[in-house]
This record gives sequence, C-alpha cells and structure tokens, in this order.
Amino acid sequence: MIIENLLQRALQLEHLSIEEGVFLFENASTAELMYVGNKLRFYHVPENKVTWIIDRNSNTTNVCIANCKFCNFFRPPGHKESYITTIDEYRGKIDELFEYGGDQLLLQGGHHPDLGLQFYADLFSGLKEIYPNLKLHALGPPEIAHIAKIEKKSHTEVLQTLMNAGLDSLPGAGAEILNDRVRRRISRGKCSGAEWLDVMRASHQLNLTTSATMMFGHIETNYERFEHLVWLREVQAEKPAHAKGFIAFIAWPFMDEDTILSKLQLKRRGYTGDEYIRMVAMSRIMLPNIQNIQASWLTVGKQVAQACLHAGANDFGSIMIEENVVSAAGAAFRFTAKGIQQAIVEAGFIPQLRTQQYEYRELPENIRQQDLDKVKMIVD
Repeated sequence: MIIENLLQRALQLEHLSIEEGVFLFENASTAELMYVGNKLRFYHVPENKVTWIIDRNSNTTNVCIANCKFCNFFRPPGHKESYITTIDEYRGKIDELFEYGGDQLLLQGGHHPDLGLQFYADLFSGLKEIYPNLKLHALGPPEIAHIAKIEKKSHTEVLQTLMNAGLDSLPGAGAEILNDRVRRRISRGKCSGAEWLDVMRASHQLNLTTSATMMFGHIETNYERFEHLVWLREVQAEKPAHAKGFIAFIAWPFMDEDTILSKLQLKRRGYTGDEYIRMVAMSRIMLPNIQNIQASWLTVGKQVAQACLHAGANDFGSIMIEENVVSAAGAAFRFTAKGIQQAIVEAGFIPQLRTQQYEYRELPENIRQQDLDKVKMIVD
C-alpha cells in the first residue's frame, strides 16, 4: 500500500477498507492525516464555523446490571446509594436548563431490571406535557435492547412507542468498541455489537436521528478500531434517503480513574494527545458519509481539542449543567459558555450555537454568563 494513493482516494470520498485504514493510521504522518481530515471537513461543512450546543445530561437511574468494567457511576439493585429520578427532580433540572438558554435533555441511565417500556413512555410523555418545547435526546442502543428483552418486543416496537411518547433523537451511547471480543471483556452485560448496530438500523428506518460514538484506548487493537468505523459507515450507507441517520460521530479515550478495568490485569493501551488527533482525522477519512465529527474536549482538554478542529472536527460538543458518568471516571476539564466560544475563536473559527439536528440557533439572551461558571460540559 502507498500512503499518497490512499490519501488521494480518501479525498475522492472513497470507502477505504479496514486494512487500509489501519495502514494509514500506523504509517502516515500526523501532518498528512490532519491535512486530509481538514480538507474533507471543509468539503462536508464548508463554513468557517464550529458548532456547540447547550443541553443537560441527567440520569434516569444509577441502578444497572450491565456491570461494565469502566464505569464508576452504576450501583447494583438494592444499593443504599441507588436512585430513580422523580418528576419533581426533573422539573428543577429542566427549569434550570431553560433558564440557561438550553432546550435539550440528554437523558440516560443504567440497565434497571425493573424499569420497562411503560416507565420510559410515561416519563417521556409526562415531561413533554409539562415542557412541550423540550427536546429529548434519550437512552441509547444498549438501553433500547435491554427494554426490548424485558418486554419481549422488537427494537422497532420499542423505538416507535418511545417516539410516540416524545423521543426526539437517539444518542450513540454504549458503542465502546463494537467487536464482541472487546465487549465480552469490558461490558459483557450490554448488548452485542451487532445488536447495537441493529438498533441504529431500526432507528434510521423510523427516521429517528442518531449519533455514533467510539471509546478507545483500553484493550482494543487498531484493527478493531477501524472495524468499528467501517461497520458504522456500512449502517449509514443503508439508511433510507429521507433519514439523517448518524448525524455525528464522536470518539473519546477511555478514562480509567479507579475503574474496575484499571485494576484488572488486562493489557490496557492508554492514549496520547497526538494519537487522539490522528483518530479524529482518521474518523473523518473513514466516515465520508457522516457529516459532523465532534472533538471530545471533556476527555482530552482544550489544546488537543482545538488541534482537532484542524484535523477534521467541526463541532466542539455541548455545555452541560450536569454530568456524572464520565466525570466519575476521571474527566476533569470544564468550560463555560464564554470559554467554549473563546476556545473556538482562538483556534481560528467562528462559534455557532446549534440544536441536536445541527440547525443553527441564535445565542439566547437569557444565558446568565455569571452562572455558567458552574456549568459542565460533555459530548452528546
């Protein structure tokens, strides 16, 4: 294989194979990958703008039976610290979200053994009755698969019921690495990689917009990373013409502070800032049919994320008034609304507030800058 030929093919929007992706990642220079990633970024998103969003990440429950080895957030059923968030608690959270100028709730939780489809349908419809303008970016493929198993229903039936109740879009949560060799070792209690992809196929058939993710830097091989990207690309290629499908892709490195995985005798890789930039560039190269690539500043920090804006990324993630899961594993970076916009400007771009559908929004007048110092951010 010849690096220059592969990069030229990428610039022509050709679909590179897993082996070709691995070869580029292991042999091309960072400068070469950044150059091609940036060229492709401006092909897909020609404007010199970098988008960001205001939303809140709240958790339905911390009870989970998936027992992922990288998660410090979950509690087993019956634990003294377990909870299910109440409607009154949601009221306070959503009122604050609107006060800060946001309109989207990223709502996720654990695999609770006793919470079925009716619970989530009632929750969604109840929230929409109180807040008709609220956007619900909620659950994820593992939770959909978990509910489907409890109810003995298809993914499509579960998704349609939740959409009827108010679900607006489906996050790409729980992808980790889609290869089941990896999943069996780090998240055995979650759905298989094939089922994760099947939930997304069903979502796209229903015209439900989704995002896609990858968590890397633990026990996966380079081949498994690029296999993951190719599988996402294939599912995107299958979507109906009228559907947006995967509207964005977000990769982030494994955070391992005090997690079970950090303590096991497994071969863990870790990551460097340079490696993260290369993965963002390769994501843009390998996913020519996904328009938006997001930089995960929460896990890699400001400077690395800014460099990613010159390597293929066109989005800087979301402002959160709450975030529990990634922070519990050691993510410590924070931005205010002013800070995220300054970071984008410093990188040479124009900050642009967006919705989950990547539609542009005016900056709300009711954003209280002095209070946003307390606001947390995470990728959606």
